[in-house]
Amino acid sequence: MQLSRPAFAQRSPAERAAELDRLLAALKAAPDEATAALLEARIRAFWLEGTSPAVRLLMARGIRNLNAKAAADAERDFDDVIALDPNLAEAYFQRGLARWKQGKAAAAIRDMEETLRRQPRHFDAFRVLSEIAEQRHDYMSALKAWQKLLSLDPKTPGGEAKLKELTRRAMGESA
Repeated sequence: MQLSRPAFAQRSPAERAAELDRLLAALKAAPDEATAALLEARIRAFWLEGTSPAVRLLMARGIRNLNAKAAADAERDFDDVIALDPNLAEAYFQRGLARWKQGKAAAAIRDMEETLRRQPRHFDAFRVLSEIAEQRHDYMSALKAWQKLLSLDPKTPGGEAKLKELTRRAMGESA
């Protein structure tokens, strides 16, 4: 008896790309924040579908380490994931988070850029790039990244208020 493979493993690259396009279009058209949050979660899960069991295990361990404030351990876990699957955008994203939590902003930015090279519509990467730029008082870069985030995920919680604040700061107005 042959076991069937999961549906995502049976999809062709073109079918996977079309599914991602559908999910991202739905996110862009989400009527409210709650719907958008559900779509964000589905897209994040989609990005990991089709990876090997070893990669999924290492990703889960890295995320657990991040949540446990063991960012250095998480960074090593994501290094291992990247060694196994160097094209997995989510691994660079998560490693970037781990690096940022350790105060390695330049390395985190490089990882976010690698994330976006592999997945140009990675809304979370734009969110983090905006936060890093804002932390560095580079409000113009923070604004540009936030605008890209909102172009993908218009129902980001607090998105419009943050856009106004970053616009004000980028234009040189004081707090």
